[in-house]
Amino acid sequence: MAVLIIDDDAELCELVTEYLESEGFEVEAKHDGPSGVDHCLATDPELVILDVMLPGLGGFAVLNRIRESSKVPVIMLTARGEEVDRIVGLEMGADDYLPKPFNPRELVARIRAILRRTTEDEESNGASLLEVGDLEMDLGAHEVRCAEAEVELTGAEFMILEVLLREAGTVISRDELSRRALGRRTSAYDRSLDVHLSNIRRKLGPLAGGGDRIKTIRGVGYLYVKPSTAQP
Repeated sequence: MAVLIIDDDAELCELVTEYLESEGFEVEAKHDGPSGVDHCLATDPELVILDVMLPGLGGFAVLNRIRESSKVPVIMLTARGEEVDRIVGLEMGADDYLPKPFNPRELVARIRAILRRTTEDEESNGASLLEVGDLEMDLGAHEVRCAEAEVELTGAEFMILEVLLREAGTVISRDELSRRALGRRTSAYDRSLDVHLSNIRRKLGPLAGGGDRIKTIRGVGYLYVKPSTAQP
């Protein structure tokens, strides 16, 4: 599995590269924004680890450039305590984030969770098409259409929506949704699931009748509304 690190901290890149290679990954590192974008688009890695603070082109701009033509999973590295950076990154299309400093084992766990989701999606032996009302999800082509219009989702958003659609009409707990879609349990200060859900709601829009597609059941979890359960 090929991983690209875009971070100007050469020492950190060396340490992360050494650790990831010991875990069986192939790793390339770039130390500025422009070369990171160029290398990513030229080599199409399986995953990108992207720092927010970069010379030449900031991390958010790099992410935006990558997202213009690639759905490669991206984990953003943010300064500890900079929650705004994490939220902005997720809103712009990052799949996950990790605050610095971090434990390399946690990084590997996040990488494996994302790649496992991607592999399971590609090799899914279940239904290749999910349909709920005017929403259609093609698992094989990794495409979503809402009211016949194509909707662009990140990998994490796609997996969250898939879980919700499979359980449409049934409340799924926050912990279960995070575990099945993101590969980990939620923590008290982890807002990634909230941001992903907000993005999905914004991209899909309301139901034809004006109601919410994804309802938050306070203290319980989330529910994707089936047409038969929608309020008139």
